[in-house]
Formats: sequence, C-alpha cells, structure tokens
Amino acid sequence: MLKKSLIISLLAITLFFQGCNKKDNDNAMVATSKFELNDMNKDSHSVDRAGNNFNLDGSKGKVILFDIFATWCPPCRAEASHLASLQTKYKDDLIVAGISIQKDITKEELASFQKEYGANYMMLFGGENQKAAQAIASTLEGVEADFPIPLMAMYKDGTLINFYVGATPEEIIESDIKKALGK
Repeated sequence: MLKKSLIISLLAITLFFQGCNKKDNDNAMVATSKFELNDMNKDSHSVDRAGNNFNLDGSKGKVILFDIFATWCPPCRAEASHLASLQTKYKDDLIVAGISIQKDITKEELASFQKEYGANYMMLFGGENQKAAQAIASTLEGVEADFPIPLMAMYKDGTLINFYVGATPEEIIESDIKKALGK
C-alpha cells in the first residue's frame, strides 16, 4: 500500500511539473508587447505581439512577411530580389518587412543593401530590432534561440500562416501568399 501511494505521489508531482515549463512562462510574461522599429522612409513602425501572433501597424487585411536577415548573409542577399518581386506583384495585399538582426546597423548600410540587392521593401531597424526578431523566432515551433538566417514568418491579421528557415524558393512563398489571400 505504501509503495502504491509513493508511486501515485511521484506520478502526480511529475505531471504537475510537466504542465509548466520555461517557454510557457516566458510567453505568459510577454503575452503582449510592442516593438518600435525605424524604417528607411518613415520614422517608426510598431510590431505588436499578442501571444504567439505578430502584426505590423497599418496592415489590416494584408499578409505580412517578416524577413529576419543580416546584410552580410549570402542567402539573405540572394533572397532580397525574390522578396522584392513578391512585394511588387502583391503590392496591395502584401507587406514585406525586413528586420535586421545586426546591432547598431545604420540607415546608410541598409540603403546600400537595398540598392545593391534590389530590396525595394520595408527595412526595419533600430534599438529593438534584435528583440523583435528574437520574439518572432521564439514562437516558431522547432526554431531554437540561436536561429539560422534568413528566417521568415508570414502572418495575416496577426495570425501565423507559415514560416521558412533558410533560403526558400519564391514559388513556395508565393503559394502561401495566395492561400492566405484566398486566391
């Protein structure tokens, strides 16, 4: 009888601690937050977080593709023209928002990257760029804390549609854009 009670008690304690882990606690603490980021043409944009969902100010009804990148990254450079192509093709329904992970990157460095690689989409940078990128990455299933780049996450009205780790063919991203838009 004592052995049975001990086993039941250990099982109950194990189940209690299994229901609560660090990731759940972190998400609960940061259930809602705002990241203020600069862009090349405007003063600032807000990236809003509600639980595991993210939205960009002024994007109601549009698909948002957050591209977490670095200007020195070869796959990030290669994807820039593809993202620009998608931004042009779906200009009324899509916002591509590049978020640089580089600390203290300047507006001039981003402008140079845009020009050299044809990245005609919004580039977000500033004091909270790394926090915003980390927050987005932390909610993506299977993506570790020191995630690889490029990392893209697609949302519509704040809800995750899909995410992509590493270089991703334009056609795959476009297929998900069409699905999100109901086309």
